[in-house]
Amino acid sequence: MVLAPLCPSALAAETQLGQPTPGNTFIDALFYRPVGLAAIPVGTVLFIVTIPFSALGGNVGQAFDNLIVAPAKYTFCRPLGDI
Repeated sequence: MVLAPLCPSALAAETQLGQPTPGNTFIDALFYRPVGLAAIPVGTVLFIVTIPFSALGGNVGQAFDNLIVAPAKYTFCRPLGDI
């Protein structure tokens, strides 16, 4: 699994959750995953643009986590259908 370092609990979460409904899986695959995938480059651009302001505030790491890591985890680490 390529993203295993990014989502260490992804496999554990799959075994703890119940089976998602077919409707949730369909909606997740058709809408939420593409939106999450699009949010990664948008967040990256926003992060690059706001680095000077984040550096002044001393929260570059928090900005990175919120704008890049959170959308990546949402898109790639969640079990399909878990919305």
